[in-house]
Amino acid sequence: MSVTSAVAEARGLTKVHGRGESRVPAVDAVDLEVPEGQTLAVMGPSGCGKSTLLHLLGGLERPTKGEVWLAGRRVDTLSERALARLRRRSVGFVFQAFHLVEELSAAENVELPVLLAGHSRREARRRARLLLDRFGLTARARHLPSELSGGQRQRVAVARALANEPRLVLADEPTGNLDSAATLDVLRVFEDLRAAGQTLVIVTHDERVAATADRLISMRDGMFVDDTRLTGAATGWLGGLAGLEG
Repeated sequence: MSVTSAVAEARGLTKVHGRGESRVPAVDAVDLEVPEGQTLAVMGPSGCGKSTLLHLLGGLERPTKGEVWLAGRRVDTLSERALARLRRRSVGFVFQAFHLVEELSAAENVELPVLLAGHSRREARRRARLLLDRFGLTARARHLPSELSGGQRQRVAVARALANEPRLVLADEPTGNLDSAATLDVLRVFEDLRAAGQTLVIVTHDERVAATADRLISMRDGMFVDDTRLTGAATGWLGGLAGLEG
């Protein structure tokens, strides 16, 4: 059993793609602890293993070797059914491409994971209403994703990620498809989450986004090459936002 207080933890985590001579370690024997309430940014060149690391931490992929712990429970040995239940309860995902259900309204997209977790429709509607109001989207609640701006769609995606009150939010290039104004809009949402004590891991290519974190890990060839504590959360977030506004 994990003896740390980390929300997410990896030990000797390895993911190998391909077979034989074409085998490539996407993640190569890394160790990681993400404490409660920390905002961690992960940077590195394309193909360095950032997104694979995120998927392993969230149980979307299984490691070739090593251990993954989430909310005090080892997840790499769970059955698919048990892993799906744990993901729904403990992890929220935010993706670059939003991954909203195009046929559902903004409110229905936020309600969906609550219903899948077995809660009542009334409870799903209550949570969606609160989250959409929190992110300034009440007037857009009945709009389809195609009727929303990029920044609005990503805010809906963040609201959906929070619908089951997860201990960990994993964001994979959450501003990659957004212009600077929409990026600033979404970063303010992440700032509010950090201030509220939400644990975040954000994969990004954007140095301005990374500057908003408490901690920055740089990856190359599947390994961590640097792990830096930034100048305090408040300074980091304000500096990152100022850089975007400039």
